[in-house]
Amino acid sequence: MNKSLLNIVAVLFLLSSFAYAIDKPASSVKANAVKTNIVKAAKMHATGKVIEISGELIKIERALKGDIETMEFALEKTATDISISDMVKIDYVEKDGSLIASKISKVTLKNKGIKPADMRPVPGKK
Repeated sequence: MNKSLLNIVAVLFLLSSFAYAIDKPASSVKANAVKTNIVKAAKMHATGKVIEISGELIKIERALKGDIETMEFALEKTATDISISDMVKIDYVEKDGSLIASKISKVTLKNKGIKPADMRPVPGKK
């Protein structure tokens, strides 16, 4: 009698666990939840010599494969302790076709054999 009662309880327990398993959804994502993709802008950096600076923008010249390139950045906040002809590293992102500087820091360049006097301007660019 005890053995049959134990078997009945075991079968009821097994069937009830199946009933609880059926009530749970197959995935943990709710049917009406909307999944949003957050797109982060890629952070880039440029190092060069400051040729113009104001409260809203900064222009630098940088050497790229022996050529000089001029870049213009909009500033998120005013740059302090930066003056013309300082070497700076600028961390920036590109938004709506413009370059937005997020961080500006002074740097000291190691001598790599390229001197600013040896650089030539890029043909066709002003």
